[in-house]
Amino acid sequence: MTEKTMDTTIKKIAKNYNQLEQSLVNQLRLELSKHNLTIGTYRERVWQSLFEMIIPKKYCIDQSVFIIDSYGNISREVDLAVYDEVYTPYIFNYGEIKFIPIEAVAVVVQCKSKIESKAEEKELPVDENGKIRETMAQSLEKWAKSITNLKTSLDSVTRTITDLVDNYDENLLKDERNKNLTQTSSRPIRILCATKIHQSMMETLKENFDILLYVEDIKATDQKESFSKLTKVITDESLNFVGWNNHLNHWGHERYAEQMEQVAYQNYMKERQQKQLRSPASLKSRNLTQLRVTNHQEEENTILSLTFQLNQLLMFLNNPMLFPHRAYARMFTKNLGGKIQED
Repeated sequence: MTEKTMDTTIKKIAKNYNQLEQSLVNQLRLELSKHNLTIGTYRERVWQSLFEMIIPKKYCIDQSVFIIDSYGNISREVDLAVYDEVYTPYIFNYGEIKFIPIEAVAVVVQCKSKIESKAEEKELPVDENGKIRETMAQSLEKWAKSITNLKTSLDSVTRTITDLVDNYDENLLKDERNKNLTQTSSRPIRILCATKIHQSMMETLKENFDILLYVEDIKATDQKESFSKLTKVITDESLNFVGWNNHLNHWGHERYAEQMEQVAYQNYMKERQQKQLRSPASLKSRNLTQLRVTNHQEEENTILSLTFQLNQLLMFLNNPMLFPHRAYARMFTKNLGGKIQED
């Protein structure tokens, strides 16, 4: 294949992604009067089709699930959850409702229609009982908090290349072979998808989400007619890869108050966090901004950029936390009034 042919092929691939974006926008902007529930479910499936197209097949993507942890916390309903069912095959079911352990979850997605301006948000609607309903901002903040409240557990046992390891054993702090972990407390990537986001809400939303995906209306200019496009905002796009690794794999140690023998659990996790990275200088010079795809006019190919950026974040998480069987067994036993089997 000649260099000219290769250049032409690459341009056609990029153009195809732009066409996919336009198709996605058209589907999301479909309006059906008096069918809010139907159109909401439909749009979730449209967003799901996007993630299914760009995320590796090792992940499952489910609609309308709840996330659970071994401390008894349950999230608000999650519109789309991306999780690994190979390493963590435990999905707790109640009829058709799924409760997915936080250790398995890589991405959580909340799908909304239009997110209006702050001024419109202040006009608080009331329900049929006269009670003030949550604003969109309040609802999204509480949803995000229900995710961040979930805590993974290190109470796992697995065979490594050198030994059978109990990750809950504080004696590991004395063993250099097993002392450091590349994951001590992981969290999922948080994504908000919407058909429109008013600019006045942007900073508020960025406090609770890693990635915002929404349809943006571009006004006409002398050169172009008005059009709609998919826009992507990454909250910490310029953060280096060391920072992202800490965000996703060693996150929120201060939330753990449980005691473990003589050592506070949060201190135990900090001691086991792998801090000496093999190429820190190189990693500190890398960030997600470098993975954006733009043309000669600096116009971003949103879906191509998202493909590279989101999958890079997924590669930081890579495999999920080792499943803490005892932690969940004890959580169920305690809840059922049974006797906890001591160490």
